[in-house]
Amino acid sequence: MAKPATIVTVCTANICRSPMAEALLRHALSAQPEPLKSLRIVSAGVAARARDRVSENSVTALKKVGLDIKAHVSQPLTKQLLDEAIAVFCMTESHRAMIQLTFDPVPRHVYLFREFMPRSADKEIGDPYGGPLSEYESCRDEMVEAIPSLVEFLKELTSKK
Repeated sequence: MAKPATIVTVCTANICRSPMAEALLRHALSAQPEPLKSLRIVSAGVAARARDRVSENSVTALKKVGLDIKAHVSQPLTKQLLDEAIAVFCMTESHRAMIQLTFDPVPRHVYLFREFMPRSADKEIGDPYGGPLSEYESCRDEMVEAIPSLVEFLKELTSKK
């Protein structure tokens, strides 16, 4: 059986934003028809160490919306993950730039998590690391706000395959 198409969410250390984005996107896509609900969603960091634990505030922020990410462990972004991905969603332009500078050939399918939001929306999701729970909740809410636009983009992307 063919491996399902992969979506990668990316932040810096893969312990705050990208694990939250991974869980939120996986949850949203699970309610969609095929092929969206079978997409493989993973997260990684452009400067991550392998197997670091997820931030406690990220766990708490998602627990408040019914999602459990406490078992998540970090992983660095690799060429293999990029090669398997049909789309990579970064939290900031600096993450996208780091990917474009680090990997050869330069991946073309790298977007911001909030890139498909209306023009007036802030496209970047700031790093809550070390901040209070309220910053993690704001970060989560910015991701939740972007999910419908991501789902629409992925519908278009997968219909072309």
